[in-house]
Amino acid sequence: MRIEAATVDEYLHQVPQERKETLTALRKTILDNLPQGFEERMNYGMPSYVVPHALYPKGYHCDPELPLPFLSFASQKNFVALYHMGLYASEEAMLWFTSSWDATLWGKLDMGKSCIRFKKMDQIPLQTIGDLVSRMSVMDWVGLYERAFRSPKP
Repeated sequence: MRIEAATVDEYLHQVPQERKETLTALRKTILDNLPQGFEERMNYGMPSYVVPHALYPKGYHCDPELPLPFLSFASQKNFVALYHMGLYASEEAMLWFTSSWDATLWGKLDMGKSCIRFKKMDQIPLQTIGDLVSRMSVMDWVGLYERAFRSPKP
């Protein structure tokens, strides 16, 4: 499900009614816990939290014109997705997150390398997501990104 929006507010205005409250709460959780320096903007058609070029001029290695992505969320056809690049790049972050997941409260964890999928809107662990968001500063993320994606391959 692609939502054409220039701003995060526009995006949230266009999501299906049954997801508005959940996505608004998710955004608030992210903004309340996001370390200083990240910026909210639309990126790849999703509400995103990025390291701006002012802090990391190299930009994203896939497209240096874009700022370095950190976190995004999206209303997909059958689920809400949260994309956290730090989970993909850091075994420590992934281990913390998966061990923090409480299947008795939220059901089975459904995720890929950086994508966490939520099919039931009432099973999004906002407190855990807030904790996840706050665990990595801009400089932590840039350093991790540099080591994981920019270092020369042997």
